[in-house]
Amino acid sequence: MTPRFDHLRLDGDGDVTVVVIDRPPVNAIDAALHADLCRLVTWLRDDPPARAVVLTGAGRAFSAGGDFAWFPQLEDAAARDELRRAGKQLIWDLLDVEVPVVAAVNGPAIGLAATLVLLCDAVFMAEDATLGDPHVKVGIVAGDGGTAIWPLAVGPVLAKRYLLTGDPVSAEEAHRMGLVTHVVASERLREEATAYARRLAAGAPLAVRYTKLAVNKWVKEALNVAFDVATAYEMVTLDSADHREALTAWREGRPPTFEGR
Repeated sequence: MTPRFDHLRLDGDGDVTVVVIDRPPVNAIDAALHADLCRLVTWLRDDPPARAVVLTGAGRAFSAGGDFAWFPQLEDAAARDELRRAGKQLIWDLLDVEVPVVAAVNGPAIGLAATLVLLCDAVFMAEDATLGDPHVKVGIVAGDGGTAIWPLAVGPVLAKRYLLTGDPVSAEEAHRMGLVTHVVASERLREEATAYARRLAAGAPLAVRYTKLAVNKWVKEALNVAFDVATAYEMVTLDSADHREALTAWREGRPPTFEGR
């Protein structure tokens, strides 16, 4: 049975299901969208509606990452712990989805959204889109998988180049670095991503699924090394003075002043 989603739209297309993140204006992740994503990957893991899936965003962004308006709710310790548990399950369930998932990155994919993109099985990126993980810019650790998948994709030194600064990566850079598989014109993004998903859907289902799961064992090993530690550090930094300063500075429209507290 198809779950109810508040901010995800499903477009059926035969053997391919297109999932559109739709929370205007920039598909920022709040509690409701995070819950939607958790329900989505559990559904795709347990009862996939098609032989391949395309994941994309509505409008000008794939997803701008965490909604700053959501962060103050995470000052409550119980809320942070619930986020920790749900966030871990989201990532593990995504890796256990057997059907191929193709990301179609139509605009900025930031923070958790970048992690979800990099955990997909193929990544089509529009020429003017960007990837980035700017957790450090708001005084917190990238505890949602970024500290595992970026080093796995590009090596520790280059991963730290972007994780420690939060700088975005252009589509051209991402392709050169091996973060994404295809860069295409914006107007052809969904068409080409869906065509590739159809190609995967036409393959021998068991061979495709089990090959994907075997490769994802490598990804799980990286997550086993880094995920729980990074999440623990993120929970600590969510309760830090520096994070509160980042939120205050955002509300006041000024650069934050961090003091290491």
